[in-house]
Amino acid sequence: MKSLLGSHDLLFVTLDTLRYDVAAELLAAGRTPNLARALPGGEWERRHTPASFTYAAHHAFFGGFLPTPVAPGPHERAFAARFPGASTIGPDTWVFEAPDVVTGLRAEGYHTICLGGVGFFAMTSPQGRVLPALFDEAHWTPEFGVTNPACFEAQLDRLAQVMPRDRPLFTFVNVAALHQPNRHYLPGAAQDGPASHGAALEYVDAHLPTLLRLATSRGRPCRVILCSDHGTAYGEDGHTGHRIAHEVVWTVPYAEFTLEADAW
Repeated sequence: MKSLLGSHDLLFVTLDTLRYDVAAELLAAGRTPNLARALPGGEWERRHTPASFTYAAHHAFFGGFLPTPVAPGPHERAFAARFPGASTIGPDTWVFEAPDVVTGLRAEGYHTICLGGVGFFAMTSPQGRVLPALFDEAHWTPEFGVTNPACFEAQLDRLAQVMPRDRPLFTFVNVAALHQPNRHYLPGAAQDGPASHGAALEYVDAHLPTLLRLATSRGRPCRVILCSDHGTAYGEDGHTGHRIAHEVVWTVPYAEFTLEADAW
């Protein structure tokens, strides 16, 4: 990450609530062809999230604690706030002198944009304004939220309108489609479940090329971090939802890769 700073735009996408098992199953079945094209080696990396729900996970992410590889560590982090005794800073870790990566990138000359999805980015309450307030500009409307079946398209339309043409750019997108309710992506579904969760991922995959085209349209290469913030339960061991310590919640898909200018 340190070697890319300044020369590359940065795109950080959280597919909110996406389960690793569902993501891996759809990829293996050929149901997410655009992700298959984008992911390194055509595969998701299996990782553990630092928190079991959106608000806590994103505080950790912006503080430098992205999902952790499942193999025993320590594992070098992509970026990290300077902190005494940190043991996961390596030769290419970008260490920033700020409490969060958004503020750190702004100090390095990046323009920062947030396109929120779920309620913790809605800016309709004091708590919903905390994370968006880190950015130079933040955007949210109800059309970006969990009840709109075209939520990702609405975010992409807004990004196309606000993306600047100069200065290094850090774009953060929180995609709400996977989060409950998602039954509207599966015709005839009466309730949410792994099948409708998967159908929501297929919807996101269909529109992923638009996002990657926008991200690489400024004549600069772009470093992409694409992951889930946490999973969710659909009845496993009697659990429904997240903010619980369960394998389907803690295990998330992760990918990190570089796209050249106009690659999509």
